[in-house]
Amino acid sequence: MKPDFDLDPETPSKERLRLWLRFLKASRSIEATLRENLREEFKTTLPRFDVMAALSRYDEGLKMSQLSGVLRVSNGNVTGIVDRLCEDGFLIRVPVQGDRRACLVRMTRRGNEEFARQAAAHEAWVDEMLRDFSPQEARGISLRLEQLEISLNENGT
Repeated sequence: MKPDFDLDPETPSKERLRLWLRFLKASRSIEATLRENLREEFKTTLPRFDVMAALSRYDEGLKMSQLSGVLRVSNGNVTGIVDRLCEDGFLIRVPVQGDRRACLVRMTRRGNEEFARQAAAHEAWVDEMLRDFSPQEARGISLRLEQLEISLNENGT
């Protein structure tokens, strides 16, 4: 049996496929852990956390279409989440002057406070899961993945 890391120069595409599958497996595992931790500790979901994370960066709020664009999901996916976050007092809808059909979605003080608690826990969980990477390794991998993303966007993929 061939060792796992014995590279065959004839199969670079196989190595890249293995790399993609490892990325995917690691990403899914981290995401599953985050989902479970958010559910257990905060009785919330990852999509709710993602909406609050997006809005936390925009004090003035975002239109629903802008929020969907930031999250890279459809308006329909975001509407129900925003509705429930508004019911819970974490978000408010503010009418857009001059556009009766549009409104901005904005974090409330309560929403900002709750998000700060969740974000601190989220950061600690990710830090724990990735503790085997030194800060330098994490930075290097992050930069390389950023380069990959830029390359993919330039090539239209």
